[in-house]
Amino acid sequence: MAPALPRRAPRKHNPARSSLVIRNIVVAGRRTSVRLEPVMWEALLEITRQQETNVNQLVTEIDRQRNSSSLTAAIRVYIVDFYRSAASHAERAADLRPTLTN
Repeated sequence: MAPALPRRAPRKHNPARSSLVIRNIVVAGRRTSVRLEPVMWEALLEITRQQETNVNQLVTEIDRQRNSSSLTAAIRVYIVDFYRSAASHAERAADLRPTLTN
């Protein structure tokens, strides 16, 4: 029988800190927690300012319109769609500006 191999010292497991920020919000009258990256929270708050609403109301609307994806995924998709639409509008507006020729 072969001699047993020496055991390795156990590794100290230091889990990486999540870059996600957890916030409690109220969706359709029910409290829930949502985990998003800080930049996503900033974008969501910027959208609420532009739409003159609050996070609870906006996320309730996102929740109503979502398909089978998770609420967090639906929020991320909403944010991307919002800014993609804004960029598209800005691009079209730039295309309509008259150009000066000499």
